[in-house]
Amino acid sequence: MQGFDSEALLTKILMQLVPFESSEIAAALDVFEFKSYGAKSHLFKSQDIVQDVHFLLTGIGRYYYIDVNGKEFNKSLVKQGGAFTSIGSLIERSPSPFYAQALSECNIASISYHNLVMLSQQNSNWSEFVRKIYERLAIKKEKREASFLLLNAQQRYEQFLLEFGPDSEHIALNQVAMYLGITDVSLSRIRKKMGLT
Repeated sequence: MQGFDSEALLTKILMQLVPFESSEIAAALDVFEFKSYGAKSHLFKSQDIVQDVHFLLTGIGRYYYIDVNGKEFNKSLVKQGGAFTSIGSLIERSPSPFYAQALSECNIASISYHNLVMLSQQNSNWSEFVRKIYERLAIKKEKREASFLLLNAQQRYEQFLLEFGPDSEHIALNQVAMYLGITDVSLSRIRKKMGLT
């Protein structure tokens, strides 16, 4: 990976959740694997048995489903500091029902779920880290459900812009529309109404 220190970026992401001692992170770095994915590359596909948690150091990615007619639906968008995995696949060792894909060039720090659990059993800060990951996931899911039930399409788009900030400019509008559960045409109308076109 060129142009940045992957270990430093991972450390920054980890420290945002838990005040690790530098020795706690240094001891864990050996079980992380650093990789780069080109735009449109898959970290895993539907029906894969997922065994790792992939922390996004740089770039933008997505989770998506493909229905029986071949239509794609974005489950979630992931920005720097987020993670890719399939919880059901990790825990139940069952096939993932969705895909994880890089939308831009992405740099990833991956750790096997087995190693993450081992770290959490050996160290209270790693245990707290795993708990906070699950809490963030639950909160994100709760907010996404509420937005679909309580907000109209424009309000969901405004919420997306707030959440993703400058990163939103690097996500193709068709991907944003899929994430919002609307058509490209509807998003175009919303952007025009908001004076963004």
